[in-house]
Amino acid sequence: MKITGKEGGPIDRAQAKKWTARYRSSGRGKTNSHLFGGETVKQLLDQEGCVAMRIYYALDDNGEQQLLLVGTDAEGNDLTEGLILDLSSPCPPDCSVNSELAG
Repeated sequence: MKITGKEGGPIDRAQAKKWTARYRSSGRGKTNSHLFGGETVKQLLDQEGCVAMRIYYALDDNGEQQLLLVGTDAEGNDLTEGLILDLSSPCPPDCSVNSELAG
């Protein structure tokens, strides 16, 4: 698998609103979103050899849903010897009050 750094792409606001509403109504989890600081994500992406990041779903020791961010090299390998991010701010309780995506 060759990673270019251009994977992923935009979706329109209506689609994003529909998908996040569907998730919230599905009952799949208590957490609707996770906030990671820009400086923290930049540190992850600035690691040597990092061209992308992969996001893993995880359950912490309390059974709460988490996201783990890990850098990925051009061959698609996780840079697990480097920085792995968690400690995000979950919503709820830290939700955007003005976002159509937060419900």
